[in-house]
Amino acid sequence: MSVRTNVYEAMVLFDSNRYARERAGLAGEVEKLITSEGGEVLVSRLWEERRLAYPIAGQRKGAYWLIYFRGPSSMLTTLNRQWEIHDGILRHLVLKIHPHLVDAMLEHAKAGPAPVAAAPAAKASNDLRIEVPEFEA
Repeated sequence: MSVRTNVYEAMVLFDSNRYARERAGLAGEVEKLITSEGGEVLVSRLWEERRLAYPIAGQRKGAYWLIYFRGPSSMLTTLNRQWEIHDGILRHLVLKIHPHLVDAMLEHAKAGPAPVAAAPAAKASNDLRIEVPEFEA
């Protein structure tokens, strides 16, 4: 009997100070944990570095790492435990991807972030009209 595998999306929030020192190292450790549990990494890339809404473990900034991987559901318990005790990982979330959405999600993830669109040019000043209602006293 073959083991059924699923595709998962994981978002891992790295400690930004440690990530700055070990850019490839932290991502490599996470990927190694996945492959050691019998998983296959499909896409792994930096999603974004940004300021956090609130401090987590004394950190105000974090690096969000996006990973898509395939593997048996039995590996999730071990992965979650390993990621919880890893000192470079502040938070993590793993979601199962519906089989019908796998191809579209992987293509989107491989493409990377969309370029930032330029803001539309402001209209000429004679086109801007502000109507202020008049109030009676």
